[in-house]
Amino acid sequence: GAEELELLERLLGLPAGNKYGVQGERKVPVLQTNSGPGLTGLMTIAAHLVRQARREQLLGGSAEERAVVQQWLEYRVTRVNGGATKEDARTILKDLNMHLEDKVYLAGNTFTLADILMYYGLHHIMVDLTVQEKEKYLNVSRWFNHIQHYPGVRQHLSDVIFIKNRLYTNGH
Repeated sequence: GAEELELLERLLGLPAGNKYGVQGERKVPVLQTNSGPGLTGLMTIAAHLVRQARREQLLGGSAEERAVVQQWLEYRVTRVNGGATKEDARTILKDLNMHLEDKVYLAGNTFTLADILMYYGLHHIMVDLTVQEKEKYLNVSRWFNHIQHYPGVRQHLSDVIFIKNRLYTNGH
């Protein structure tokens, strides 16, 4: 959580120096603020950073889009953070693959905070997928590859390779 928030900070062009900690056995991120109480939780802190950077469009343009972004952020925190097993990862990839069938981004046609945090949350899963698994989740692979090449998102994270050219041997 804290590492993702530092990546988000850099992506948003915010000055470094925020102090992050973790709380409890689920290691919930906490941001210590100079003014008053600290902020707790990935979604809360991420939304705060987006507002601080005056990049509110990342939270969604319309009321409906904001709700969809919120929904994916909740999914990210409850499902992706909790999903430790291979089976959980497959379920998450299947869900996302269906959702992204007719969409460029999680919230439709606009790049949002949901895409950024989902990318960070899925990176460790995507890195370990075989070529066959990536092809099985084609929509997720397309989306993930698009997001990792979005300016400023990937930073020091490893580039996940997707094979673009398929070889057909059946005479086509």
